[in-house]
Amino acid sequence: MADLKVCVVAGTRPETIKVAPILWELVRREIPHVFVHTGQHYSHALREQAFVDLGLAPPQVSLSIGGIPVSHQVARMTPALRAVFARERPSVVIVQGDTTSALAGALAAAAEGVALAHIEAGLRSFDNAMVEELNRIVTDSISDLLFAPTELSRSNLITEGHDAARITVTGNTGVDALTVTLPRARSQSDVLARLRLVPRGYTLATLHRPELVDQEGRLRAALEGLARLASRGWRIVFPVHPRTLGNLRRFGLERALLAIPLLVAIEPLSYFDFLVLEENAALIVSDSGGVQEESCVLGVPCATMRENTERTESVEIGASALVGYCAQALSDAATQLTQPRAPWVSPYGDGRAAERIVDTLLSAEVSRKAAR
Repeated sequence: MADLKVCVVAGTRPETIKVAPILWELVRREIPHVFVHTGQHYSHALREQAFVDLGLAPPQVSLSIGGIPVSHQVARMTPALRAVFARERPSVVIVQGDTTSALAGALAAAAEGVALAHIEAGLRSFDNAMVEELNRIVTDSISDLLFAPTELSRSNLITEGHDAARITVTGNTGVDALTVTLPRARSQSDVLARLRLVPRGYTLATLHRPELVDQEGRLRAALEGLARLASRGWRIVFPVHPRTLGNLRRFGLERALLAIPLLVAIEPLSYFDFLVLEENAALIVSDSGGVQEESCVLGVPCATMRENTERTESVEIGASALVGYCAQALSDAATQLTQPRAPWVSPYGDGRAAERIVDTLLSAEVSRKAAR
């Protein structure tokens, strides 16, 4: 519609990556929009560098709410976002995924009576002990538009009783971002040379989820699993998330990490550097949902250090294996996942998710909802 105005909310680097294609598409079509960053990720590597790598202008609104407990973040973000929406008067607010920022954006939009669109709607791990699962369920329940990345996500929403007319299967915007940025990352990143790595000659590890890194026993098991891989001669590159580093120090495990032979612990990387490391790894060890998707698209197997996942499509096609928090399970899965086999076909879309999302926003049905 001619008077469409969009507010896009993000607060973490994964969110920024996945809303970037939406922002590119809004710019391309000259649709008025405001990019609001909550500040949930507040380090340079996890925030500002992502804007540069993705070719995004700095957010028009930066709330700088980060580095505090999650419950406090929600309490501060929600009224701050309400004030932004009241001032900007958007016709629709877009939130992405399952973060604190997404939940706060959804609650603020609902409170202000603004139409709400949820990207990555319908993902389910069926584990309500995960705060992300509750964030997804609540956000879906109050959204006017549900952008499901896959048919399985759509099926989850239908099973829960959501109106099929509100659901659009779009593919994953992360694939859009990967398709556009990977060629640039290859040409601009020298991370392999800096770290003296050869393609398929290393394992890339990332660990950051609270249910893993906040529990000493689980974090110890993860380190033991990495140590078992290293004992077999596997070189490991481990960009250490700020949350993980803090817990390594709190539990007295930093020395144990540094003692693992063939493991290189480094600071968080730029998006370009991380993409190049993902693409060229022999194996990825991660607890990240986004990394499960990216590794699947890139054709790199992923040992997922979780007991369940909302990205079940990757597990079903053999691109990922759930290993829980067990060192031996990680070692066994690493052996199985790196055996020669036929390539899989990614279930996450064709790189045109943002186009479908904006098409839906411009539809007559959305115009009616946004104008109510």
